[in-house]
Amino acid sequence: MHTKPLSPWKHALQAGLIGGAVAVLLSLVGMVAAFGDHYIVSGWFTMGQLLFLAPIFLLTYTRLRRIAPQPSWIIVASGLLSGLLGGALLAALVSLGQVVDLRAMLANASPQLYQVLTFGQVNTLGILSLILVNLVIGGLAAVLFLLPQRLRSAVIQALVMMAVIGLLRDLTMTVVNQWASKAKAFPEGAEWANVAIQAIQRFFNRQIFAASGLKPVPASLIFVLVGGLQFYRAGQPKRSFSSAFANQPWSWRRALILGAIVIFALILPPIVGIQLTDILDNVGLYILMGLGLNIVVGFAGLLDLGYVAFYAIGAYTMGVLTSPEIGGFNLTYWQALPFALITSVLAGFLLGLPVLKMRGDYLAIVTLGFGEIVRLLALSDWLRSWLGGTQGIQRIAQPRIGSLVLNTQQELYYLFLVGIVIVAFIAWRLKDSRLGRAWMALREDEDVAVAMGINHVTTKLLAFATGALFSGLAGTIFAAKLTSVYPHSMNFLVSINVLSLIIIGGMGSIPGVFVGALALVAAPDLLRGFAEYRYLVYGAVLVAMMLTRPEGLWPEERRKLELHEEEMPVLEEQLSTTISVTTE
Repeated sequence: MHTKPLSPWKHALQAGLIGGAVAVLLSLVGMVAAFGDHYIVSGWFTMGQLLFLAPIFLLTYTRLRRIAPQPSWIIVASGLLSGLLGGALLAALVSLGQVVDLRAMLANASPQLYQVLTFGQVNTLGILSLILVNLVIGGLAAVLFLLPQRLRSAVIQALVMMAVIGLLRDLTMTVVNQWASKAKAFPEGAEWANVAIQAIQRFFNRQIFAASGLKPVPASLIFVLVGGLQFYRAGQPKRSFSSAFANQPWSWRRALILGAIVIFALILPPIVGIQLTDILDNVGLYILMGLGLNIVVGFAGLLDLGYVAFYAIGAYTMGVLTSPEIGGFNLTYWQALPFALITSVLAGFLLGLPVLKMRGDYLAIVTLGFGEIVRLLALSDWLRSWLGGTQGIQRIAQPRIGSLVLNTQQELYYLFLVGIVIVAFIAWRLKDSRLGRAWMALREDEDVAVAMGINHVTTKLLAFATGALFSGLAGTIFAAKLTSVYPHSMNFLVSINVLSLIIIGGMGSIPGVFVGALALVAAPDLLRGFAEYRYLVYGAVLVAMMLTRPEGLWPEERRKLELHEEEMPVLEEQLSTTISVTTE
């Protein structure tokens, strides 16, 4: 049964009402007023204004994509109608707030909110300005939609980059100020470095950033530069980053890119400072676990919800073998590391044996139970003398290289970096190996894979064991970082977070693990400027991300094609048309 498609005007009506309702919601939860003085472009545009204008703009633009192709005047009229309706809802909120005291029920319906919504004029002129601005916003969404694809992409990326840099003003200045404080400790003879860093600090303070947000001229330059660069790149032949390295002979360009990546990774901690290095350490921890779970879930298709168990086993084994509180062993970190990894691998085999015939939801439930069993054993009084019970294990040995003890965030960063390089190299080599292709065959159809001669018992066990190995390694570094380990650090949410970063990055994609970890782990810390609203913003960003990129931020090519099968007939038609024209 086919439903009649909505007319352009109904789409515009829906976009305006939904966008306006979202803007009203953001206003009444307090976000618009809270960020009314937080500028993106100083003196021009605030974060509060972005929060009530962006929903109407985004909903209008999204709905316009659904009604295309239509004449240009219908597109523009639809955009104006959406903006008008969204602005009318916000104007109704302000008007109602002037007649009725809404704060009795809605604490955030404050005079400050009305000031932000009406651009500082809580009167008839301000309400009309609110409606007019939203009308213009809807029209701009329509104009943006009518632009050629190449120009449209350039404008969108330039706007996004300008907004991001403006919002990260405080974080950027924190890093620059750290450079300036470190420059004062330079020895004699390095005055030039101190002068250079202070010049950079003054440049950012006086030329780029205002007290809040970007200055107008730098904001305009960022818009032009980013937009121009994207416009130029869009006209070049498309070439993915991974394809530049796959099946390519060694070249100076490849060596230059790899060298730049290595140098950047090595000098990152001194550049960003201790606070951001600690965030990078957490990202590195989840990358290690993500690379392991990506083998189990992404390569082999085995849904493992108890993955935190191997992480806990690696950490607790390190604690038992190195902590003087437990006694009996007192090994160094490097001496205990092989035993912790072997124990994690054995646990992977132990989990794999009873679940060989299970698939889907049943497998997920059993692995979830395994993770809870390990956590409860760590909490139990039965093993208290070995695992510390609720008190955990303290005084765990830290890695030593000669006389150097890796005990700071910046020093441990390099330990995470070495671990990630080794694990990523192993995962990359396994992906296209005979074993990797067997994992993927099981993921696609286990019955067909078995019929083709793949030993599903060995293949599944190796997937669980390899994933457990990587997770155990992450657990040992985590225990060394904190010099302690507690059962509450090994809860079910750790497994969910690791699984989420794989989905966000792209199932089965090794680069996707890195991107997903940055999005899932680093984003909440970088959004601390949003105070108590940061998880609301974070959740909204994740929802938008999954709606626009269901295959992940950096998906595997095969999965990307599977999730865009509906586009294949259009591509095939375009290809056949091109072939026929060429033949003629």
